Amino acid sequence: METIAFIIIILVASVLQTSTGFGFSIMATPFLLLMFEPMEAIQINLLLSLFISIALIIKIRKDIDFAIVRRFVVGSTMGLPIGIIIFLSMDINRLKLGVSIVILVLTIMLLLTFRIGQNKNRDLLVGGLSGVFTTSIGMPGPPLLLYFSGTDTQKEKLRSTTLAFYLFIYFVSLIIQVVFAGTNKTIWISSMWALPLVFIGLYVGQLLFKWINQHVFRIFTYIILLFTGIYLLMESLGVM
Repeated sequence: METIAFIIIILVASVLQTSTGFGFSIMATPFLLLMFEPMEAIQINLLLSLFISIALIIKIRKDIDFAIVRRFVVGSTMGLPIGIIIFLSMDINRLKLGVSIVILVLTIMLLLTFRIGQNKNRDLLVGGLSGVFTTSIGMPGPPLLLYFSGTDTQKEKLRSTTLAFYLFIYFVSLIIQVVFAGTNKTIWISSMWALPLVFIGLYVGQLLFKWINQHVFRIFTYIILLFTGIYLLMESLGVM
């Protein structure tokens, strides 16, 4: 049963990451936390997300806003150390609860059409928050999703710019995780088994991206966030 669940999680999350630019971490991490130890779940997510970013970046590089990416990178260097400190000092239930609250608050703000005016200082702040989220819970997406949704960024630019930033943030976060939290064979073997599923997800996600319009894209994002946040919240409170 766990094997089937793992296959479904990786497939669906890969499709969402490829078609939306955010789906893998937000969808996969909460469910991987139910199947693996926190360190294992986060590092599997980082490895597979890094692979997806590498596989997609060449094809979609024309839509990248490199100025924003540079500011995100600068900001994230301040958040990465904070995130690993949080990870090392937090138990699993608090970690799950924290992730669920972050996701649900984010979704509510999006549904209330919360808007943030974009500028250079806010780019740095969002990059910093993303750094904290990546080394602590393996999810850089929530701050970026809220920020870009608030600025009505087109889906092509959103996906490309976030993936470009992910190349840096996932790679550095993985190194920090391995150095400070350690690693094991389960992480690397599970990641290798998941790669064929990621390939399938990449292909399907690219097909979906071509016909998902901006409105459907946004609704789909909200559904993903709500489902994931509620599920993880119930699990962390022992309801499931």
